[in-house]
Amino acid sequence: MSGLRREAIDARAVVTDFDGVHTDDTAFVDADGREFVRVSRSDGMGVSLLRRAGIPFLILSTETNGVVAARARKLRVDVRQGLDDKAAALREWADAQGVALADVAYLGNDVNDLPCLRIVGWPVAVPRSHPDVLAIARVVLHRAGGDGAVRELAERVLRSRTGLVPERAGAALRASIPSSSQPEEHS
Repeated sequence: MSGLRREAIDARAVVTDFDGVHTDDTAFVDADGREFVRVSRSDGMGVSLLRRAGIPFLILSTETNGVVAARARKLRVDVRQGLDDKAAALREWADAQGVALADVAYLGNDVNDLPCLRIVGWPVAVPRSHPDVLAIARVVLHRAGGDGAVRELAERVLRSRTGLVPERAGAALRASIPSSSQPEEHS
């Protein structure tokens, strides 16, 4: 994030939508109807840093999509899909995690995220969100969906909850990896 300090987000858990948050809200569809999306590896690292810090993470999606399930598996996070009532799923998950909704950051971008954004302590939006989402967001991130928004959110949560700044979080992550698995550093 180019060294700029952003407001810390004092959340104990992070929940996100998928389309428009982990992606730029674009889907490529082949002749057989299979969907492909672009995701950010930087966002993946942000999720990994949250997991390492013990901060619960959930992806919620209105539709059922193999792409969402595959990304959640890769990130090793909880996912709930095919939801008619995302807010009910969020409440149930937060309760199971022992986290008050006031301590949840929810990152969304469209009108189907409004019920979730209204019940959490940290409603967060990506910059190109629907106007109704932007109107109720406590924080609007600087990074776009699919281009580092999840990473920005992760860094801001880590700054608040663990006192870690991204550089220290990365060092803590590297220290937890066995030395035989780490790439050699060149000077």
